[in-house]
This record gives sequence, structure tokens and C-alpha cells, in this order.
Amino acid sequence: MERVSTSTLSPTPSDAESEVIVLKKVEPPVSVRRRMVTGSALIFVGLVCALVLGAGAKAGYDASFQLSPSGAAVKVPNVTLPARLTGIILGIVVVLLGMWQVVKGFPRRAMKWVLAATALCFIITFLCWAATGQKGTSIDLLGLLQQSIFLAIPLILGALAGVLCERSGVINVAIEGQMLAGAWAGALVASIAHNKGFGILAAVIAGGLMGLMLAVFAIRYLVNQVVLGVVLNVFALGLTGFLYDAVMQPNANTLNNPGFFGPIKIPVLGDIPIIGPLLFDANIIVYMTYVLIVIVDVALFRTRWGLRARAVGEHPKAADTVGINVLRTRYRNVVMGGAVAGLAGAFLTIGAVGAFSKNISSGKGFIALAAVIFGRWSPRGAIAAALLFGFADALQTVLSFIQTPVTIPSNFLAMLPYLATLFAVAGLVGRVRAPAADGEPYVKG
Repeated sequence: MERVSTSTLSPTPSDAESEVIVLKKVEPPVSVRRRMVTGSALIFVGLVCALVLGAGAKAGYDASFQLSPSGAAVKVPNVTLPARLTGIILGIVVVLLGMWQVVKGFPRRAMKWVLAATALCFIITFLCWAATGQKGTSIDLLGLLQQSIFLAIPLILGALAGVLCERSGVINVAIEGQMLAGAWAGALVASIAHNKGFGILAAVIAGGLMGLMLAVFAIRYLVNQVVLGVVLNVFALGLTGFLYDAVMQPNANTLNNPGFFGPIKIPVLGDIPIIGPLLFDANIIVYMTYVLIVIVDVALFRTRWGLRARAVGEHPKAADTVGINVLRTRYRNVVMGGAVAGLAGAFLTIGAVGAFSKNISSGKGFIALAAVIFGRWSPRGAIAAALLFGFADALQTVLSFIQTPVTIPSNFLAMLPYLATLFAVAGLVGRVRAPAADGEPYVKG
């Protein structure tokens, strides 16, 4: 912070003028150690792109990418790139970014764009390398992106649930359990009622009830929130597994046959090349996710409710002093977060496979929690992280169907989404600051 006096701003100040202190936010310089570490990491990634993937691509092979679905009204021609040259050039670009970071350093606000550019260069280089495994191989890039969004939807909803809870000061490790409860309830009710809309409602209610359990024990009884979240996950896993074995599996045709929502193509928008098939030819839960993204982001940062929720998460005592009901705000946000996570569970059953199975969430709640941290407790950042993890999940499916220059073990491919989560949180986030009162119980004095 810098102190600026009005006497320095006015050439002829009067005696009646009082000195006013103006605070200007000065961005702290990046430490030399951090600059060296991040710069060296960028240089390493660039060398991998240029020397391993670029030079490792088969000479004379081109990488072809398909950008239009079959039967599209407007066809977008395939994009063809010289694989080896593209990889080497993009690798050099990343190395230059790393060298600049080592020598001078990028401003803190610019680093997210540098990291995004590095990730994009690495992905393009990797896809170019993978496409040269066999002559004439074409990667369906549009299909890969469609699958990425599809697989990211439960992660996005889970991340939004985490942001809602943690912005008000309650750690939500129970996203996984809330997803499982929503998936089970959605499949059961939709099967009984023969109506998938009732299934969505049941999933939201089940997730909300799990959120209420989290809220009661964390806020009223002051139970450690991390331990409580783990316990609720185990509880949901055991309960849904038991009910599946006892009730749903013996009566699969009547109690576990909800069907699933088909895609709904929005007229005009769905025919836009590339964007249309990606965003406007999906099922109803995907469209509900779009709406929730806007609502949560606007509500948290553009409304009085959001200001109060964030105040409770940062300084509950000060919020209480100005008349904000801290406990009620936390209860409300945690229950809403559970309901959103329940909707994510509904997507896993009636939005995707059309049936419930044991542990159908398969760790997606924990990946969503990682997306919250990677996204720095911001809805937009969490969504970007969820899309990255969804892309890693979709990529392992695509790689299993094409012949790469070097055979990649199937077990490694199955690990890709989890490796992406680990590297992103451990290596790319850097130092992050959670809401100041996150995980801290509040007892009104």
C-alpha cells in the first residue's frame, strides 16, 4: 500500500483542507524462488513438447482433426497440421515463456494466461503426436470436446456445490456422498414414477438432506468438518450399496430402470458450426447446469446475498456485528450446495447411463473438491478446472481407440483424470488462500 496525500495532488492546497489518505493497491513482486521454480517447470514442459512429443512424432506424418459431426448441415473441413513441426514450434514457444519467467518474471495476474497457453500448447502437441501412430489416422476433435463437456458436468455441479458451502465457511468434503445419494434417489424415484422429472426432484432433495446432515453436525454440534465429510461419504456409500443389493438389484426392471434423458437440440443455435454441437445439443440436466453456472456466479458476486455469504466465510464475527445471521446463512448455503451435488448424482444415472450401480460416482466428488481448490474458490475457476479434468477423462477414452507411436498401457490411461487432478492441485495452483473462516465453527458469544 502507498500513502498519497491530497497536498501532493493539489498545487495550491488551502489551510482548511485536511490530509486524506488514499490507498493504492500495489501488487507484491514475485519472489525469486517462485519465479525460478515456475520458469524451470515451463522450460521442462517446453522441452518435453519439442524433444519428446514433437521429435517423437513420425516424420512426414500429418495430424488430422475432425471438427464436424457426420450429417452436419454446415461442414467444417478437417484441420491438418504437420505433426513434428507443430510440436517443435509449440515446444519452443513454451521454452521461451519459461525463460522469460526465469529472467524477468510475468506479473501475477498474467501467470494464469501463461499457464493456460502452456497447457494448450502441450495438449495440441500431444494430440499431434498421438495422431501419427498410423498413417491416415484422424482424431475426432469435436467428439473429444463433446465428451469432455459431458464428463465434466457432474464435476462442474459438484464444484459449484463446494463453492457455495466453502464461501460461507463450511468445508464440504461430503460432495461424493451427496452425489451418491442423489444418484440412488433419482434412479429409484424415476423408476417408480416412470417420470425422470420426479427423479431429478428426488435427487435434489436427497442431496439437500445430506447437506442438512453436514450442516447440523458441523454448525450446531461443531464436529470437525473434514472428518465429518469423510464419515458422510462412507455412510452414503454403505447405505446406497446396501439398498441397491437389498431393493434395487432383485427388482431391477421395476426399481432400477429409469431410462435417461436424450439430447435436445436447440433450433438455430444447435446448427452453428462447432459451437452448436458442443453446447446446444445436450440433455436437460446439461442445460440446467448452464443456468446454475450463471446463477451461482452472479449471486455470489453481484447480489447482497452473495456479499453476506462471502462475509460470513471471511469474517463471521464482523458479519454478525452488522446484523447478518451467520448460522442461518451457513445452513442455507450448505443445504443448497448439497442439493446441487444431488443434481450431479442425478446426471450420473438418469442423465447418462440410465441405471444406478454401486459407487457410481467413482471419486468424482473428490475431483470436484479438487476443482474448487484449483479454481481458487471461484465459480469460474472451478468450472475451468472441472473442464480440464473432464478433458483428461475423455482423452483416455480416445487414446484407447487409436494407435499411438508408443503403446500407452491401459492402466495408465485409466489413471489420466486422477493424474491431471493431482498435478493440477499440487503443481499448478501455487499458493492459494481459502476463505479465512473456512472450516472454522462459529459460536456466538
